[in-house]
Amino acid sequence: MRIRHVVSWRLAATDPAEKAEHAARIIAGLESLVGVVDEIRSLTVGADVAGGDNWDVVLIADFDDMEAVARYQAHPEHQKVGAYIRSVVAARMAVDLAF
Repeated sequence: MRIRHVVSWRLAATDPAEKAEHAARIIAGLESLVGVVDEIRSLTVGADVAGGDNWDVVLIADFDDMEAVARYQAHPEHQKVGAYIRSVVAARMAVDLAF
């Protein structure tokens, strides 16, 4: 059973330029994990382009199982990226679904 890990973040910044910079750093950080964290089967991450009251950044990543998700989350490089993300977000939403 594969797992699709979906996470959305609402950024804390209100200035559009600062918000765009934070989103770009989140995206680059998460994309840098591909090839470093072996458990990642696929990863797509991007910033919202519609604006409005939407979430600002979303991650969609696929893993073999929940144990692989746990190893990904505990990986030291993921921890570094996560520390930055936590420093610039106001809210987080996550869902793990089997497919």
